[in-house]
Amino acid sequence: MPIPIDSMFSASFWYARWSLFLLLMTHEMGFCSRAQEVSEAVPKNADSADLVIVVGAGGEATYESLFSQWASVLAHVGEQAGAKVWSLGPEIHGESPGEGVKGQFAELVQQLNRETQKPLWVAFIGHGTYDGELARFNVKGPDISHLDLVSWFEPIERPLALINTTSASAPFLKELSGPGRVILTATRDGFELNFARFGSYLVHALGSEEADLDKDGQTSLLEAFIMASRQTGEFYEIEGRLVSEHALLDDTGDQRGTPADWFRGVRPVKRAVQDAKPDGWRASQFHLVESELESRLSPEMKKERDALEQAVFELRDRRESIPMKDYLDQLEALLLPLARLYQSIDVETSSKAEPSAD
Repeated sequence: MPIPIDSMFSASFWYARWSLFLLLMTHEMGFCSRAQEVSEAVPKNADSADLVIVVGAGGEATYESLFSQWASVLAHVGEQAGAKVWSLGPEIHGESPGEGVKGQFAELVQQLNRETQKPLWVAFIGHGTYDGELARFNVKGPDISHLDLVSWFEPIERPLALINTTSASAPFLKELSGPGRVILTATRDGFELNFARFGSYLVHALGSEEADLDKDGQTSLLEAFIMASRQTGEFYEIEGRLVSEHALLDDTGDQRGTPADWFRGVRPVKRAVQDAKPDGWRASQFHLVESELESRLSPEMKKERDALEQAVFELRDRRESIPMKDYLDQLEALLLPLARLYQSIDVETSSKAEPSAD
């Protein structure tokens, strides 16, 4: 159906269509304060992301060293991002009293359950096991099971990212998948029991400009997942080894998870079952290191932006089932407030930069 001439030359038409072009092009191209005491009070009004790094028992000196290195890299990325970084595990020596790391982590999670739109990032670095029923993260003292996390995370309403880089970590995804959560595991089932290398690549990717696939000036959790998965596969190929780990990402709450090779750039091109909501869109909105533009968004603006982007993503997923005119009309209704939101940042910044009239 031809577009009326008056509509074609309206400012809103071209504004929305140009925004549409940029948006589609973007998505076609493809996301410490170490040794903190757990008892330290968490600032109630702190407007920052929280990054909790839990390092498990290495068992051997080689693994202890590797896990410590990975944790240090991730802590540095978090510090550079301005997040409050909490580190548990390596500082405990000798016999672990009581609940050890497990008890400290449970207490810390409870303290970090606060009202904020800033994400809580949790990273497990170490070994994992699975006995057919219970998946465990091996730490000094009693292990942390996936059922423990189900209980501890249940009250949390703030955005949550769990990054489990251990072997046999897949059951954590199935049990912890839910609304507002992004879950990453190094394996696709509990029986991938060999040492997992995925974590090494992921911690580096989170702070890497090279991982910024959509070139928006920041690396999302989705983009880091995609790059780390690719690099993990390349390691096994170069070494001529059978691939013993297959990372998954879930951010739709459907408990299935998606491997990195189901994405073209950052766009999902496959799904587990027909009509299933594709993973990746929410993970693309999680950034540990934010761009300058992202950092200028207030929590309220980010919440509004995320909701609008989410609606755009869902609309795009239904594009083939909607007449083109209806699709563009609905898209314009979403892109215009999104454009105004970003425009308001420029206006606010410009007004602050103007010299006073005195």
